[in-house]
Amino acid sequence: MTIASDQRRKVAEFLLRIKAIQLRPSDPFTWASGRLSPIYCDNRKILSHPAVRTFVRQMTSELIEERFGKPDGIAGVATGGIALGALVAQEMGLPFCYVRSSVKAHGTGRQVEGDWDTMRNVVVIEDLISTGKSSLNAVEALRESDFEVKGLVAIFSYGFMDAVTRFEEARCPFEVLTDYPTMLAQAQEEGYITEEQTNLLESWSANPIEWSESRQHA
Repeated sequence: MTIASDQRRKVAEFLLRIKAIQLRPSDPFTWASGRLSPIYCDNRKILSHPAVRTFVRQMTSELIEERFGKPDGIAGVATGGIALGALVAQEMGLPFCYVRSSVKAHGTGRQVEGDWDTMRNVVVIEDLISTGKSSLNAVEALRESDFEVKGLVAIFSYGFMDAVTRFEEARCPFEVLTDYPTMLAQAQEEGYITEEQTNLLESWSANPIEWSESRQHA
């Protein structure tokens, strides 16, 4: 399934409206990696807005079935993909499990949690794709537990080429509801950012490491 541009724009509109995506090109955020970024994305805010939550749940479910067929189950990536994954599983009438970032250090020592005896193939749900490393760590954990991973769906992607390359190398097809270029166009159209700020945001997307370093040493 190819998501229509108006649907991508609608998701971007929602994320900007509820401030799941915040843009501060002149006062950048500091990511966990220590890099500076003009954007911060927290898609867990979707859960607090029923209309947005419903739209995203339904759109994700339709995308899964049209792109990957109906799987045996849905697997959410901890932590951002757990709640949305459970909502999608409920929408599709499917079992659900979730994948920890690492093997549990006590108890059963599992990385994949849930009662998944009836699930041989799954679609993975993620809230955000940046480098793709955490998403593919979950995919690998599922494969090691003898799941067939049919693909992965995320709400938003920064569109970094290294992430695209990693997914290709892992032979894991993926889809996103919306992406950075779509969000940027929507943000400018709705007046969230000026043309000058748009240029700053585009320069970050082209080379986020260089963009961060230039401001850290300014």
